[in-house]
Amino acid sequence: MSDNSEIASRLAGLPDAELAGVLLAATAARPGFAAVHAALVGLLETGDAAAAGDVTPATPADGPGFPQHTPDVSGQVGGGSAVPAVPVPPPGMPESAASGGYSASGVPTFESVRDKVEHRYGTAQGMGELDRQTPAGRGVDEQWQAREQAARERLDRIRKSLHGNDADPHQP
Repeated sequence: MSDNSEIASRLAGLPDAELAGVLLAATAARPGFAAVHAALVGLLETGDAAAAGDVTPATPADGPGFPQHTPDVSGQVGGGSAVPAVPVPPPGMPESAASGGYSASGVPTFESVRDKVEHRYGTAQGMGELDRQTPAGRGVDEQWQAREQAARERLDRIRKSLHGNDADPHQP
């Protein structure tokens, strides 16, 4: 069953109750699909779709995620919950197109990318400052300065040897 179109056509042919059961079994214990799994459980709890029994031979019909009936938790007439399974923003509140720094199509927003770059730059600067405050960091800075001084002195000696001992190295 590696052909996606074959899988899709088989799933499309299932009744709603069986499709809900298959999706519950497929999304169980998958952290990336926790929201989908929760939405399916909520759908089953509201009674919009009845749970399918046994979707595979290895799946127990009374296992977790397959409620057989909707419990009357609130004692309301009808036994259903007044709260929808999927959170809906209150009326009048604009829906956020971008969530978590990504657009609705999944592209990172400019602001999120800029924030990440600034955060990494700040972390690098802070690490450099912390490194210079440690004894090992100060030792490296002292070595660098000693090498720079030695290089300047060597360059001055080379210039003096080229121009002669009496001439000023900065005069042509």
